[in-house]
Amino acid sequence: MVQKPATTAKVTRDIELRTIILPIIAIVVLIAYFSYVNPLFFSSANALNIGRQSSVLLIVALAGTVVILIGSIDLSVGALVTLTGILAALTIDRFGIAGATFVGLGIGALVGLINGGLVTMLKVPSFLVTLGMLSILSGVANQISQGQSILFTDSLLPDLVNGSYVLGIPNIIWFALIATGILTVVAFRTKLGRYLYALGGGEIVAAHAGVPVTFYKILAFVLAGAICGLAGVMLTGQVGAGTPTAGSSLLLNSIAAVVMGGTALSGGIGGPHRTFLGVLVIAILTNGMDVTEVNSFTQDIVKGFVIILAVSLTIDRSKYAFIK
Repeated sequence: MVQKPATTAKVTRDIELRTIILPIIAIVVLIAYFSYVNPLFFSSANALNIGRQSSVLLIVALAGTVVILIGSIDLSVGALVTLTGILAALTIDRFGIAGATFVGLGIGALVGLINGGLVTMLKVPSFLVTLGMLSILSGVANQISQGQSILFTDSLLPDLVNGSYVLGIPNIIWFALIATGILTVVAFRTKLGRYLYALGGGEIVAAHAGVPVTFYKILAFVLAGAICGLAGVMLTGQVGAGTPTAGSSLLLNSIAAVVMGGTALSGGIGGPHRTFLGVLVIAILTNGMDVTEVNSFTQDIVKGFVIILAVSLTIDRSKYAFIK
């Protein structure tokens, strides 16, 4: 007897179920394992350390989530964080936190606008556009900084980012959690969120349903760019300087976090709340390997396997006639 192929709705439900359960299982298993290997891992001090280390990653991963939800990808997020961080460091002494934040958000949004415009107007795949933009932004950042860290004297930004005003929890953790909450509300309670999922589910169907496809695709890239700009400012405050290598590890880790959390690279499935889980997995995995003294080369190998496994479990194969 020949079985009927699974419907798209059933496939989507199966993927969503897997992506809810698997990150939670991974978090529990990793905590149990690393706590067994090194009891210091399971402590409030290390928990705060994990939160502090992963806050900027969470913000950047949220930016990546917005673009991935529509079925595209942004490979320039790490380089954009680096550039906006350097620009924030250059402007903060003259214009203060407000001015530096405005510069970060503005440059981030502008880069997102360029990315989105090239993708939609010239019909160039987002992978290629943002790969080229990654190189451009890295070059501009190094040109401006001459490969050196940019120091500043204003202490208000580092104090704001690294301080602990509420419940002894570092402010940067609160910023990341607030950003996650806001984007989750946007994803599930606004027209923008509904349209992002619609585009990821199928652009042609969304267009026939009356969704202004071009406008909302560009808006997704602009929003992602602005979020990266905010992350750049936060990272500069956390480090106390604008450095030309600040965002070098963010691209791989943010993609790993997004797909590990269950936002499918094919688009239309997942969201900011899933990315939060994915960041927890990556942060716990990274911190645990540090605590148990796993060398950095092995860590890269493990993260690579994590990405492959996560993509294989979350991709919606019903959207592809062929896997290339």
